[in-house]
Amino acid sequence: MTTPMGDNALHELKAEVEAELAMAESSHPEEAAGVPVTEWLFDPADAQREEVGLRSLLGAVESLEADLRPGHRFADPSV
Repeated sequence: MTTPMGDNALHELKAEVEAELAMAESSHPEEAAGVPVTEWLFDPADAQREEVGLRSLLGAVESLEADLRPGHRFADPSV
């Protein structure tokens, strides 16, 4: 099976997602929720949703990487 994205592109995507996730984690949305709304620089709920989405995307990329490793056998969907 071939994919439009090579191993290198997948690796670059993973690095980008990991960097975005690190930034999202460093924003500490749980601390922002403790201050008055008028002082928020961002909505903590939005930050948490973004972090969840990034974790999901990272999991998908890691799954694709595992599928592209040499010796990995793809399941036959007709079975």
